[in-house]
Amino acid sequence: MDPALERLVVDSDCRSPAGVYNDAFNARGEWCAPDHASFKRLMNQYGFALAPSAMHSARTTGFAGFHLSMEAAYTKIDDDAEYWKNGTQGTVDPSSNLASIRNSSPSPLLALYSAKIRKSFGFGLELTGVVGFMPKTSIISGGADVRLSLLEGFRTGLAGILPDIAVGGGVRTITGTPQFQLTTVALDAQISKPLPIADSSVITPWIGYQYVWMFGDSGLIDLTPGTDAVGYCNFAGPNVPGNPDPSKAGQFDGQPVCNGGSPLDFNNNVVFNKVRLERQRLLIGVNYRYEMVMLGGQFITDIVDPADAQNSDQDTEDLKGEDRQWTIVLEAGAMF
Repeated sequence: MDPALERLVVDSDCRSPAGVYNDAFNARGEWCAPDHASFKRLMNQYGFALAPSAMHSARTTGFAGFHLSMEAAYTKIDDDAEYWKNGTQGTVDPSSNLASIRNSSPSPLLALYSAKIRKSFGFGLELTGVVGFMPKTSIISGGADVRLSLLEGFRTGLAGILPDIAVGGGVRTITGTPQFQLTTVALDAQISKPLPIADSSVITPWIGYQYVWMFGDSGLIDLTPGTDAVGYCNFAGPNVPGNPDPSKAGQFDGQPVCNGGSPLDFNNNVVFNKVRLERQRLLIGVNYRYEMVMLGGQFITDIVDPADAQNSDQDTEDLKGEDRQWTIVLEAGAMF
């Protein structure tokens, strides 16, 4: 499931399945055009999986409290979509150590496993640090959250009957792949109410709303990795006074000078358009605490279709028809 952005081209005939530049396109003076819409849809679904989960009730751990936990999140993706089949590596041949030319069966779920620490500082303020990894990829995520529990401290009297209310935000970013950089930022609000069971157990359900911003940027992608642009050109150096291009008399632009070859494959190195997207999500969760041990689960889903959540008409058009996603989050840890 590692990204393979070099396959995201508008016209697949510009290259062979192995990524070799098509000489017929060279003869027409054309090169591979990147499929920006597919890149945007890919970032849209990766972003949902990597966004802050806000996996907690509205009540903090209490003054000077700690919460250490492991979190597993499973996000549904549109695995039948062509941009997932073309945009991810697929299986690797153990004899050649090469990925398949197309991922014929992408995983329907993206998993994200994280280690998390929450620390309360009193007055309803809590900070969280998270680091995680996505199996079947080289992607590593990390980030932090901050939140404020607005009614923290009220435990008795009329105010003690009211539910806990918290507002907060988080950021996640990734490393591990040179093909793209993805950062997600989220603001959320939650309402919860702890329900004591016997003397040492508490079950706490919650519901919340989250607004997510996604910032995706591609690296420099070679759309024809099977062709060596320098060899294809028979590179003789840049077009400078000491090495002039005979086809550009008196014009020294520093472009490659080819000795009997073609420079067009240099144009197959591209950067996809920047992706700036939004999502609106519903959070429904519950946790159970017995003394120090805590277990929890949460369901996250889109409130509106991804296309309808955008502020840009172009983004709305590019994401039209995209399905709503959902994530199931499971957590186990200790609070003390």
